[in-house]
Amino acid sequence: MSKKFDQARLQQLKSDAFENIESYNDPDTPKALGNFTSQIKKVLEADPEMLQSVPEYLPVALFGRVKFTGEAKLKWSQWLKTNTFPVWDEFKTSVAFNNDDLPLVKTIRGYNENLLIEACAVLFMLSNESSTPAKRSKDDSDEDGYEEDYDDDERNEAQDDYDGRDDDEEDGYDDQYDEITFNREGR
Repeated sequence: MSKKFDQARLQQLKSDAFENIESYNDPDTPKALGNFTSQIKKVLEADPEMLQSVPEYLPVALFGRVKFTGEAKLKWSQWLKTNTFPVWDEFKTSVAFNNDDLPLVKTIRGYNENLLIEACAVLFMLSNESSTPAKRSKDDSDEDGYEEDYDDDERNEAQDDYDGRDDDEEDGYDDQYDEITFNREGR
């Protein structure tokens, strides 16, 4: 009987890793994610037990550094679709690690092989979904999900006056203040 992925755990790891990655993807500090992953790799290599409390740090540390060939992508898609946890011999041929990351990979494998496989499953999921973190540009106007369109309840009435919008339809409207002018001669 083959081992199964814990789908809820994978989704949580993916969500947590995405959040961490996105928080360091800042156009004002373009090296922040690289610096963080470099630091976290050293920490995890020295103390892999840290992954018991923050397992999402492993996919974050390896983000963008693990490659999946076309054939491997088919395998990973099938494994995730059928919820089949790959055995080590299948797994090791389905990923390509960066040479600089091999000491970390060996350390994690020695500590808990399953964590490494889970992390790669998360990386595969992140790399094959449209919600993958991308570097934000400085011109992103919707940075915090803020919409420029106002509802009538949130409308800035002073801006309405500036834009020439008329608000005669309001009940009890009194236009006595529409034509306010300031006397500049008496200064």
